[in-house]
Amino acid sequence: MKKRIGIIGSGVVAQTLARGFLRHGHDVMLGTQHAEKQALLRQQVAGATTGTFKEAAQYGEWVVLSVKGSAALTALKLVDEEALAGKIVMDTTNPIADSPPQHGVLQYFTSLNRSLMEQLQELRPQARLVKCFSCVGSAHMIDPQFSERPTMFICGNDANAKQEVTALLETVGWDVADMGGAEAARAIEPLAMLWCIPGFLHNRWNHAFRLLRK
Repeated sequence: MKKRIGIIGSGVVAQTLARGFLRHGHDVMLGTQHAEKQALLRQQVAGATTGTFKEAAQYGEWVVLSVKGSAALTALKLVDEEALAGKIVMDTTNPIADSPPQHGVLQYFTSLNRSLMEQLQELRPQARLVKCFSCVGSAHMIDPQFSERPTMFICGNDANAKQEVTALLETVGWDVADMGGAEAARAIEPLAMLWCIPGFLHNRWNHAFRLLRK
């Protein structure tokens, strides 16, 4: 089903998702707080419209949060709660610290007992957050090409939102594993650490996770 998707963010991940969603027939608005970037974004992502974070959130039937983890809370604060109330918000963020990796292991600014997603959900309780697209590199987020269908781990407090996001993820090439409520982001967000280790240590970035079921 065709959706209007507003993306809060304009970086590599945001642009990759925008192109992928457009390719799959959705309408997309990319959000940036820098007005001078909007024309360039429209050139870089043909078919997308552009606006501010708030305008992207208002535009979208669904919203994607795709900014640096360290900027995620600030980005949501720039969007009125009313603009997100009742909407599915796909949270792609990871709490990566500005410090460099240690022996290939990313450093996070969160603890094991409190994820970034939980903080985002508490900030905007009327939004229906679903963690997704956080455990793989941007090149493989849409229509991933592997020998087997990879697994996207998701979580969130709203069961219906997760069902709808699952349907979208399946159309763009993913097997989906629902890990439960927002607390499960405490386990999902660190998967980005694991995913990045082969890249930082051996420059290998072409991989994804798969959950085997019996």
